[in-house]
Amino acid sequence: MARNAKPAPPDIPQFGLYGEYIQGENAEFVHVELIETRSRVHHWHIEKHTHSGLFQVLFLFGGEVRASVNGAVWECNAPTVITIHPSVVHGFDFSAEAHGYVLTVDQNVVFAVAENHGDLYSSLFVEPLAINLSGHPELRARLESLLQNLLAEATWPQYGHTLMLEWLARSTLLLLVRLNEERRFVDQSGRRDFELFSHFRAEVEKHYRDQWQLSQYATVLRTSPVSLNRLCLKLSGKSAFDITQDRLILEACRKLTYLPASIASIAYELGFQDPAYFSRLFKKRMGLTPKEFRSN
Repeated sequence: MARNAKPAPPDIPQFGLYGEYIQGENAEFVHVELIETRSRVHHWHIEKHTHSGLFQVLFLFGGEVRASVNGAVWECNAPTVITIHPSVVHGFDFSAEAHGYVLTVDQNVVFAVAENHGDLYSSLFVEPLAINLSGHPELRARLESLLQNLLAEATWPQYGHTLMLEWLARSTLLLLVRLNEERRFVDQSGRRDFELFSHFRAEVEKHYRDQWQLSQYATVLRTSPVSLNRLCLKLSGKSAFDITQDRLILEACRKLTYLPASIASIAYELGFQDPAYFSRLFKKRMGLTPKEFRSN
């Protein structure tokens, strides 16, 4: 797998969003199509080419693909996602039963993100990636739903068409960023540690309103409080207690922002018997009293 994308040789064709040769500045910002729409016409073979200024992501949800990527050959079975940088020479040979989507986005969609997040998607395209989705059925379902919405929007443009396409495309890419970051995290920390930490976060989500003690979490996870705390510090830089408190305060912030309930009522909903203690804890962690936070 090449880490440094090389410019396409002169004899490698450069295509626009629809497979036509580049023609000036006329490309759309986002394009999506079914794999089979173009591949069937070309007998399931797509010649090697590049897409100048365009990032491409292949979502293979059925069948197989033999991908030529910067001179390397990848044999991939569904479900797999392949990411392609604009200057990467690539071509595909699909099996006859292959199906899925090809998402192509202009560089402006990738880089024109909110302030301080301009490199949000860079991990997907620094080098070509083949991301296996077989262990992530829920994520696959979310991706398919977004891509179906993209295709529907592209087929029948309505008011706000361009914004809708860009939002859906960015959401699709962001789900892939999350998965790729998780994969890198597992590689660095170890599968067992990551799974235990993930289970802890899931238990926190279930029980933070009950204000469980660390020992209760440790019992459910079949570990010791000391080991659980050490794991959290290693993987998140925070103690297990701080993680539980952060989740509790996050929920308090949401309720103070979006619900008209009294501060005392919110405190009781979050498992506090004493609203005054809730206010003190909230100020300690947020730097503002609940009343000041709500006013701001």
